[in-house]
Amino acid sequence: MSDALINGLAGAGGGIIAQLITYPLQTVNTRQQTERDPKKERRKLGTIEQMCQVVKHEGWDRLYGGLTPSLVGTAASQGVYYYFYQIFRNKAEAAAFEHKKKGFGDGSVGMFSSLVVAALSGCVNVLLTNPIWVVVTRMQTHTKKSQSSLAKSIAPEESILSAVEPPPFGTSHVIQEVYDEAGVWGFWKGVFPTLIMVSNPSIQFMLYETLLKKLKEKRALINKGNNTVTALEIFLLGAVAKLGATVVTYPLLVVKSRLQAKQVTGGDKRHHYKGTLDAIMKMIHHEGFYGFYKGMSTKIIQSVLAAAVLFMVKEELVKSARWLLTKEVTNTVRSKPP
Repeated sequence: MSDALINGLAGAGGGIIAQLITYPLQTVNTRQQTERDPKKERRKLGTIEQMCQVVKHEGWDRLYGGLTPSLVGTAASQGVYYYFYQIFRNKAEAAAFEHKKKGFGDGSVGMFSSLVVAALSGCVNVLLTNPIWVVVTRMQTHTKKSQSSLAKSIAPEESILSAVEPPPFGTSHVIQEVYDEAGVWGFWKGVFPTLIMVSNPSIQFMLYETLLKKLKEKRALINKGNNTVTALEIFLLGAVAKLGATVVTYPLLVVKSRLQAKQVTGGDKRHHYKGTLDAIMKMIHHEGFYGFYKGMSTKIIQSVLAAAVLFMVKEELVKSARWLLTKEVTNTVRSKPP
């Protein structure tokens, strides 16, 4: 099994576990980012209070709305990202080694190269998985209130049944809704700010790799060559790296969520965005720069916790996979007759 495949599978596993732990925070954060009702904005709810409100009025299941496609998206995103990250990283390391042989550099991958590697991996990931996140955003922002509005719009003979039990709103319904609104290209809504947001994992991995390298160097000096890093230290490094990246790129995340959420075609034109630039201009005009940072405290908690768990689990899975492969090879060699 190749190192790239091991990292890809480990990244997918770590991403799924992190997603399961932090998903209610993601749902609340997406709603905060896409909230455009002035009456609701006057009374700002805290993260925990808003979670309680969702449970009280809509039930526990709404905190996990879109969980299934989100887990698929997380597995696909992390798997694709880490797979291509390791491939591009291997190429960067080979190039650095060649430069060292020619008398340039120390043979290690520099900060700029790490940034480029993360950016390229992120672009591939975004282009392949954006449709999944459009569906997830729609399901996270869907409320029973909007479902009741949908029920009122159906045929009269069906309205009595709908009053008792609103029509279902699952993954297939969201896919049909997005397609009816904008066709196939509707699944790539928000892709432009998302591509720009590639800088988030780029900054994150640049910080993480730099901090990890420094820590290993320091550990090697103290422990005479032993540079082993613990799971807790990986957790903390991942948290710090994600915190820095999130603070810088959060406004783009808000714009992306606004574009991917269901657009209001009638009534208040402030709620309808034709594209990235239109969304930015309307948000500045009607909400000010505060609008770009809605729900940021929730996002910091969620993303830092998720990234820390992801890094810790991924590193442990990679170590376990390599240990199992080494053990398997060793047992195979020993079992062969002399």
